Amino acid sequence: MTGRMRRATPHPAADPGQDRDALRAAAADLSLALDDTAQARLLGYLALLRKWNAVYNLTAIRDPQAMLVQHLFDCLAVVPALQPYLVAGGTVVDVGSGGGLPGVVLAVCAPQVTVHCVDTVGKKAAFVTQVRAELGLPNLCAHHARVEELQVPRDLPAACVVVSRAFSSLAQFVALTRHLLAPEGVWAAMKGVMPLDELAMLPADVRMLSAITLAVPRLDAQRHLLLLAPSDDSRSPASTP
Repeated sequence: MTGRMRRATPHPAADPGQDRDALRAAAADLSLALDDTAQARLLGYLALLRKWNAVYNLTAIRDPQAMLVQHLFDCLAVVPALQPYLVAGGTVVDVGSGGGLPGVVLAVCAPQVTVHCVDTVGKKAAFVTQVRAELGLPNLCAHHARVEELQVPRDLPAACVVVSRAFSSLAQFVALTRHLLAPEGVWAAMKGVMPLDELAMLPADVRMLSAITLAVPRLDAQRHLLLLAPSDDSRSPASTP
């Protein structure tokens, strides 16, 4: 050994043109209509995430292309399935939002709802606040708080959708957020492989509306979206694409 520290191999710089083309292709694969403004905001968000991540460690993923696929496309993949629940004037709560995933993506793609991103880490909530300002997203809010401490209507309206991405077990997710759910609201849990053990641990008064297998563009990995509701909810299950 020479005693010298080996320098980390830098990741290739992001190419805005390639990002734009990839986003358009991904939206087409998902049958998701994104106008020019929405595309510009999503790419602007990705640029901010890459920039801030270098200093504030918002995500463990460092490679620009991996961030495009594993963050942006991964979150875009849930938008079509959630559209029926994103009612005009509704509230969405993103629990354990981190750097705004999927909350920022939902705020861009569903401007008819207000998205509240909740995280216990101050720098992550500060980043979401900066995203709101720089991208001009008045329907995006950030909370530096524990989700169980938020109250309706003091802190936010009751939610039509409470969403999480790699936040906790399903049982803990519904237990910590039940008080935020509107009477007709749903829980939406983004998962990798189907969490059969977690489903078995759900309380008896929670039922699964739908288990949707997601096809994330350019990602060779299992992804699922689980839609849950209180068991006294009389709505019919959402259809699975």
